[in-house]
Amino acid sequence: MSDPVSPPPVAQTVTLPWRRSLAARLRNYFLAGLLLTAPITLTLYAAWLVVDYVDTVVTGLIPEHYNPNTYLPFAVPGLGLIILVVVLTVIGFLTANFLGRMMVRLGERIVARLPIIRSFYSAVKQIFETVFSKQAQSFREVVLVEYPRKEMWALGLVIAKSAPEIQAKAPEELHSVFIPTMSFTSGYLVFMPRKDMTTLDMTVEECLKMVVSGGIVVPPVKKAIIGG
Repeated sequence: MSDPVSPPPVAQTVTLPWRRSLAARLRNYFLAGLLLTAPITLTLYAAWLVVDYVDTVVTGLIPEHYNPNTYLPFAVPGLGLIILVVVLTVIGFLTANFLGRMMVRLGERIVARLPIIRSFYSAVKQIFETVFSKQAQSFREVVLVEYPRKEMWALGLVIAKSAPEIQAKAPEELHSVFIPTMSFTSGYLVFMPRKDMTTLDMTVEECLKMVVSGGIVVPPVKKAIIGG
């Protein structure tokens, strides 16, 4: 009786150590190049989109015989942005004197007579005055709050004390807190007492970076916290 035939040995692929090392190095080089160039590229691309949009809108309002792009063989990048900055600066200079303030008040009186536009204009003006005012404290403080329920925490930006009507009907003094979301342009407005907020040392910029990145970009720990 003959012995059973043993199956042929299975060939095994052996990866040489130097090949594994080379692949790992190439992968690390690729990731390093990506980490270096991606933020710069995306930032420049976003800046170019803004400049191109402003150029398209502003230069489209300039008459052809005054537009430098009409006489040049190529379009001047950033021309519209420069013109916009100059125009806004001149407008600010003109409105700083007595005659300019009179013109502004006259324009506001005209707008105040328009039913729908006056509400929109008033709201936008108040927002800009609050945000750009040197004395404004809105969006200057980052806090940790329990939201949307107990034992669940979220980052918030303190806006100011709540409206007088809300204060009058609330059992205690409330503050308006804006809780941003990952979309950066949206969020939730909540009202809560000061005792329910924990003030953080991170800046508003660090807070927004952390929220938009989904918690990936974490601000550095302050020395005072480490020492304490």
